[in-house]
Amino acid sequence: MATTFFFATDIHGSDICWNKFLNAGKFYGADQLILGGDMTGKAVVPFIRQGAEKYRVTLLEQVFDVEGADELADMKKRVRSRGYYPYLTDPDEIAELEKNPQRVSEIFLQEVLKVVEQWMEIAEKKLADTRMKIYCCPGNDDMDEVDDIIRASKKVVLAEGVVTHLESGHEMIASGWSNKTPWDTHREEDEDKLKVRYAAMILQLKNPRAAIFNVHVPPYKSNLDEAPELDENLRPKMAGQALKAVGSTALREAIEETQPLLGLHGHIHEGRGVSRIGKTLCINPGSMYEQGTLLGAIVRLGKNKVEDYVLTTG
Repeated sequence: MATTFFFATDIHGSDICWNKFLNAGKFYGADQLILGGDMTGKAVVPFIRQGAEKYRVTLLEQVFDVEGADELADMKKRVRSRGYYPYLTDPDEIAELEKNPQRVSEIFLQEVLKVVEQWMEIAEKKLADTRMKIYCCPGNDDMDEVDDIIRASKKVVLAEGVVTHLESGHEMIASGWSNKTPWDTHREEDEDKLKVRYAAMILQLKNPRAAIFNVHVPPYKSNLDEAPELDENLRPKMAGQALKAVGSTALREAIEETQPLLGLHGHIHEGRGVSRIGKTLCINPGSMYEQGTLLGAIVRLGKNKVEDYVLTTG
């Protein structure tokens, strides 16, 4: 049975991208939606109270003075569209937070989880009268607490670490874990542990060659995993022009041995494209979440082949 799905990844907390993703099924005529890892954003943006209905906001090194309810709402929306989290505060609290990094982490977690809960509610409302489901596995930048919120959703399926049987009859394994990064994120581990993680799921597949590998990190040296090489200060070498393959060797080995039908990947935002490893088609749609642009892929699968695919920008 043929099926068409829409895949996107690395939306990093952008409200605009989440809403575009929820609309993509109807817009592209897809039967189901698959979201790769890294749902959540990277930073809280303080809105520092300067007086009655006045706030000062620093966004991307620009300072904005906001006054009144309308300007406040517009600035919050602007911050959320880039995947950041607005936090209303005052100079006294800012002074306290500078001495207490643990409290900063708590506020960040609180704001992240609040938005994930809102997203689940929006998904249930938008997809209420449809058979559409979202299959999701949080990525290396997503904290563990996200999983419980997704697990409670009626429309979003937590696919991490299991074999999911899609309505089309295809099997999908999924994992948001990555190989080691310079940033010591929430879900990353050594390649030998990734190898065990992938093998445990692959062993449960009834028809591995017709399966989908929805794995956040791309396979090593697939041309989907080239990222700017960093120096010892984590700054891009040669102004970002020096590229380095940073994908997973364990995943590449698993794909070479299993030869699934399709690999769906993300993690490397600049790695947009397609690649073949043997008979396996691998796709990384890339990410432009900060611009509010949803990059994705529409894929049409037959029983034992990829019938068609298109990379999308919207």
